[in-house]
Amino acid sequence: MSLLGVDYLRLKTSDGGELYLTRFGEPFWQHLLPENWFARDWFEAKRERLEGTSMVYRLPTRKVNGTTLNLVVKWSRVGEVVPLDTLTVNKFIHAEFNSPFEEFSLLMELRKGAAGPAAIRVRTQRPLAIYVPSQRLQLWQTGRSEDKINAKVRSHPGVELDILRQYVVIYGWVKGLDAVETADLFKLEGNAREQFLARTTSLVTHELWQKGYRVIDMKPAHIILRPGPNRSLLRDHNGQFAYALVDFELLERTREHEIAVRAAHRQTYLKHMARRFESDPATPLPAHLHATNLLGVDYIFGRAESTGGLLWVVGKDPDLFNYFLPERWRRTPKKKLSSRNQIFYTRTKDNINLVWKVSRMGDPPQSTKPPAKAAAVEAYGFNSPFEEFAFALELFLNGVSTVYPRAIYMTGHRRENPRHVADERRYEALAHLKTPEGEPAVRKDHDYITIWGYWNGPDELLAEGSEEVYRAFNAAHAHASGMISEETLHELMQLKRSRLARCGFEDLYLKPDHLLVSFDAKGELVLGWTGRPEGRLCNFELIRKI
Repeated sequence: MSLLGVDYLRLKTSDGGELYLTRFGEPFWQHLLPENWFARDWFEAKRERLEGTSMVYRLPTRKVNGTTLNLVVKWSRVGEVVPLDTLTVNKFIHAEFNSPFEEFSLLMELRKGAAGPAAIRVRTQRPLAIYVPSQRLQLWQTGRSEDKINAKVRSHPGVELDILRQYVVIYGWVKGLDAVETADLFKLEGNAREQFLARTTSLVTHELWQKGYRVIDMKPAHIILRPGPNRSLLRDHNGQFAYALVDFELLERTREHEIAVRAAHRQTYLKHMARRFESDPATPLPAHLHATNLLGVDYIFGRAESTGGLLWVVGKDPDLFNYFLPERWRRTPKKKLSSRNQIFYTRTKDNINLVWKVSRMGDPPQSTKPPAKAAAVEAYGFNSPFEEFAFALELFLNGVSTVYPRAIYMTGHRRENPRHVADERRYEALAHLKTPEGEPAVRKDHDYITIWGYWNGPDELLAEGSEEVYRAFNAAHAHASGMISEETLHELMQLKRSRLARCGFEDLYLKPDHLLVSFDAKGELVLGWTGRPEGRLCNFELIRKI
């Protein structure tokens, strides 16, 4: 399978866990089976705790076919607070530990060395595998505050959902001594020691930067050297001392390289998105993805391995799946778009503008006016994410302007009290919907997040690299700000009601903030093909077929 651009061979282990082998680990798959290094008697007897704030150990594997493999195993700290010194915290206040799959993805990218000067090569540990034990921990075992985690889950379902699952990253051991050990070996003290460590760290930081990367908590202990006799060090072809870098949980791209990578990813994404409903029968789907159809909508389905959640991406293009994995958008800076509901705008790590909403399926409808509307809303209830997407696409195909549905994410975190769902009608009515693995697609014990395109122009226009980008505002804001008149607002609402009705639909609680109006580069209101104002429907929670 492929995750974030890295190919893995995934094995089910004898203890019920999963082992993701990279191309470096695949030849040693037997050594990397947990019974050959993680068995309690072996692990506790053979492990050697390495310096640092994390749980990281060196240990040999059992002999397999007469050979032993030396490993470095480290428990991922994704989702934990980064324990940096005050200066670093002030400089990198938004620092987050990489997920295991992000860590391997960035490291593989760094090892490839495509960016920056070709003469510079940053050597690193070899990433061998990611091991995911089968058991889930209790919250108290994670060392995190239960109150804080529960509050976070309630306010932002889908965020920081790795808390109950362990991830162990496995690297090959690099021969040599770290810079601190080398200074000890050379018996360096005082100013000479400080200069040696500063010079070593400075060189590695500079070469990393030249290649487009940085490690936020770079330490001399992360740099492995090859000392020789008479205080000599192994040198590379440039005459600089040869080194290997270890510890990548805070590896990231530099701002300049990130911008370049994001621009490339965004353009690739837009080209694929414009053709998302096309498929190539000659190209089989990756083994970890499945094509499925729910309520008439085609999806690519797979698991979000970093959280244990499920993901349905609209269309038939498997190359779009990775763009919507939660680690690409869940921790990027976001802007709340509603004072009442959990609706957020974000720019993903791939430079893609998205809006994500926590589904209110199962929640009791809020009071509405007039009373007749309230009765209809209460009798109908909120749509499920799959109904929202089906209605949005049907309306779009019938000429009604809508925002684009992109993906549905079911969180990996289980609700504390799934039996306390206020409105169970959707779960009962959609019990027949299944995942390709035969599990229910609509479940009371998990939250759902719908992901929508942020409207700034048609996909086809953006895919061509056009500089023409629209700015969108909800009609309520546009009217309150004097951008459109009362007459235009009334016309927008009437047009949308009539067009919905012509397609056999109605919005039980259509409001001005359910419509987006667009303005072009000149600041002029975008009109539809009929020459009348175009209002783009962006809320489908209470849309129903007449």
